[in-house]
Amino acid sequence: MNNLPFHTLLYRYFFFGWLFRELGDGNLFERAVAARYNREQARRWLPLYMLRWLCWALVFYLLAGIVEVALAAPGLALWCYAASAMGVAFAVMTATAWIGLSHRREWR
Repeated sequence: MNNLPFHTLLYRYFFFGWLFRELGDGNLFERAVAARYNREQARRWLPLYMLRWLCWALVFYLLAGIVEVALAAPGLALWCYAASAMGVAFAVMTATAWIGLSHRREWR
């Protein structure tokens, strides 16, 4: 785990898909175990990912305001506002995944 390349670490820092197991493979017992594992991972890690994306959005929003006012560069500020909006969108997506995975579902 310590010998991962930087781009892999950066990907894992911002995106949470690698934390979860596939539910489609295996029998009923294996799917139930994978679902339980996914719920545990969601409860533990998804709030942290939401916080990361909201911090990303806040930093870029503040940066955009500084660039727009201090440097009078609306074109550059536009890119910072776009990055901020992307951060909010990812935080909402993460919150949706967290809510969806936090509810217990019975497998049939």
